[in-house]
Amino acid sequence: MRLLEFRLKQAVQPLTEAWQQIPVAKRGPTRLGISFRPLQAAAFGLDVRPALLELLAYPFQIIRLGAYWNRMEPKPGIFQTDELDWQIEAAESAGKQIILCLGALKTFGYPEFFVPEHHLDQPFPEHSLVEPSKYPDLLQGAIEFIVRLVERYKGHESILAWQLEHEAVDPLGVEHSWRLKAGFVEREAQALRKADPSRLVIMNGFLPTSLPVRLSQWWQTRDQGDSLAVAQRLADMVGIDYYPRHALIPLGSRTLYLDGSQSRVHQARRNQLLAWAAANHKGLLVTEGQAEPWEAVTLPANPQNQAMYSCLPEHMLGNYNNCMGWFGNPIALYAYLFWGAEYWLLRNQGKDSSYLQCFERILEKS
Repeated sequence: MRLLEFRLKQAVQPLTEAWQQIPVAKRGPTRLGISFRPLQAAAFGLDVRPALLELLAYPFQIIRLGAYWNRMEPKPGIFQTDELDWQIEAAESAGKQIILCLGALKTFGYPEFFVPEHHLDQPFPEHSLVEPSKYPDLLQGAIEFIVRLVERYKGHESILAWQLEHEAVDPLGVEHSWRLKAGFVEREAQALRKADPSRLVIMNGFLPTSLPVRLSQWWQTRDQGDSLAVAQRLADMVGIDYYPRHALIPLGSRTLYLDGSQSRVHQARRNQLLAWAAANHKGLLVTEGQAEPWEAVTLPANPQNQAMYSCLPEHMLGNYNNCMGWFGNPIALYAYLFWGAEYWLLRNQGKDSSYLQCFERILEKS
């Protein structure tokens, strides 16, 4: 079934060796890396520390780590950093550079919203903007959290940049329709730069690859722009979250997908970002390059001896190749971070090493 970018497909697909035959694009000066989600690793049933150590053994350059506010400040007066401390220490021991996502309200990894209950006793109203004037105590708590993290970790030379919020002013997928006001994030950015004026500030946003998603995102964020637009205004470097394929709803034995892998919908926005970066001497990176399935469930499905339509191993490589093709003189992509490394370990436990082997092949051939 084809209607624009809609696909009605069997979700479970046979594994093939196609990823071994596809040429790997050369990356030039682009650094490669991953994001690490300890909560996702635990949800998969992985032992978190050995999982991170196993991933750090691969010869990539950058790892993105997250500070989860409600885990670090579970109660008033408590600030516990042990979990993040050992992640940073492990990354440094492996010789990796680090992008540290400070949050505060939004950090990568489901459910993306990690505010402690003592800072927000009632959920945000749906279809509302979270404005500084309406939530002054929350803003102050967020700023204090950010500054405290910066003061703790800015002495680490391995940290090359701070990431502020995650897809800062976009709604939270289909779960919630509230959004952060750009002014809220701007106040956080001012405090972050004052705490550490020496490092880059990264902000990221979702790049729509299909027409339905593009129209939906434009409509929901038309009052102040989406996260990419706000990042262009506030950040030193803009991160692109690139997910060409994702499920919408299951329909009987099949699933309805949006597949923008061959679409040109994102081309105009991508070119605008490239022109902006060139004109303003700013950097661009892919903060999340899809390398795990995005199905109609919270955790990606893990069928034995098969894989999911939304991201087979060959799509992981194809997504990387596509992004490498976007860039060249005078703009080089600063970094490409693969999204889904914990899923690769889960697959490997189930005797499917193809995702890890595909990653290894990219590192070797690029």
